[in-house]
Amino acid sequence: MDVDEISVAYTPEGYWEKMPAPILAGCTTPLHPDAPDLRGTWHAVRAEVDGVPAPPDSPFIEHVERVEQAGDRVVVCSSGIVHDMRADGTLENGVHDVNPRGMKIHVVATFEDGRLVLRPEGLPIEVIRYLEGDRMVWHYGPTVTVWMERVG
Repeated sequence: MDVDEISVAYTPEGYWEKMPAPILAGCTTPLHPDAPDLRGTWHAVRAEVDGVPAPPDSPFIEHVERVEQAGDRVVVCSSGIVHDMRADGTLENGVHDVNPRGMKIHVVATFEDGRLVLRPEGLPIEVIRYLEGDRMVWHYGPTVTVWMERVG
């Protein structure tokens, strides 16, 4: 099945409590040549806020996410949300969904220097994911960094 044959997924109303089934299951489209291979389910092993270890009750300590990819398409499922996007640099094909707090968001996604870079419209931040050895690093703006390992 080609990536273009799979409908765009959105966060269900009321969010989800159990992670949904994979969105791109059965897709045979190869990864875009500029895409880092972030596919898999990841859990946090370390988190910092403003350069210091996150407190034990921080949601970043317990963070789990699943990343699916095909072509230039990326789907991130975490914290009750589904963000389905094309990393083609356009707002039209980026994320059009809600954040974990229920606010509507629109995000441009690109692959840059081996990284997935997300730029939320109207916010002066970037959300970046990339591989560092066997770990995925997730930067949320200038203050939060989370290191994750693949599950299984």
